[in-house]
Amino acid sequence: MDMPLKRQLVQAGRHAAIILLGLAMLYPVLWLILSSFKPNQLIFTDSSLIPTAFTLDHYVNGWKGLQGISFGRFFSNSLLISALSVIGNVISCSLAAYAFSRLKFKFKSLWFSIMLVTIMLPYHVTLVPQYILYNELQWINTYFPLILPKWLAQDSFFILLMVQFIRGIPRELDESATIDGCGQPQIFFRIVVPLLVPALITTAIFTFIWSWDDFFSQMIYLSKIDLFTVQLGIRSLFDPSGQSDWGALLAMSTLSLLPVTIIFLVFQRYFLEGIATTGLK
Repeated sequence: MDMPLKRQLVQAGRHAAIILLGLAMLYPVLWLILSSFKPNQLIFTDSSLIPTAFTLDHYVNGWKGLQGISFGRFFSNSLLISALSVIGNVISCSLAAYAFSRLKFKFKSLWFSIMLVTIMLPYHVTLVPQYILYNELQWINTYFPLILPKWLAQDSFFILLMVQFIRGIPRELDESATIDGCGQPQIFFRIVVPLLVPALITTAIFTFIWSWDDFFSQMIYLSKIDLFTVQLGIRSLFDPSGQSDWGALLAMSTLSLLPVTIIFLVFQRYFLEGIATTGLK
């Protein structure tokens, strides 16, 4: 067997393995989406992936929500939390990253090391003191515990991402701007931010996905049904006694995937660029 043919066969085998792996990963999502169109009695009894009978009743019944509050309200709540979290993270983390990568201040290395250590700190370690603090501030059953930390640069991962990105931007640009009379705010907004766009978009995508999919924090701080997010609304459709409306649960779970999927597809190019590059091309 000549080498070109052997190389082609190896490449074809790799592609086939990747395709099979991709199908295996996509199967649960496909099952979720297609099963949301099956009647309740066929969801767990019909073994075929393609529904033998279609119905849209699950989407209609599921959208009605709980206790007179529709899922439209839950989607609005999730979008509000996610949007404010994105704005807060982008602003606060970019400012903190600029300070660590460009400014000189006392104990800079120490504070940067402490910030890196917080990345390895499990969320559950700080949960109890945070809850006590928010309870003293009477912020339980409000969105402040979910949004305010994003405006205080709590996510150290994104700070580190932007620090590495900014360090790839030549300092000569800063020096040229300083000669032209620019101060630090002007250098940040006119020089750094335009070059930081891929990292900012990456931060925005991750923040939106993590905020949208967050269940644990929302369950801890929110108990009023009118404040529920999509994740809490879906959880409320599940009845441990076995009387769950599985069709409505699957239908609302399918709809909950749409915002994240759309965000990722629209900004995919910037997402990959932000991960793969660190500074100027």
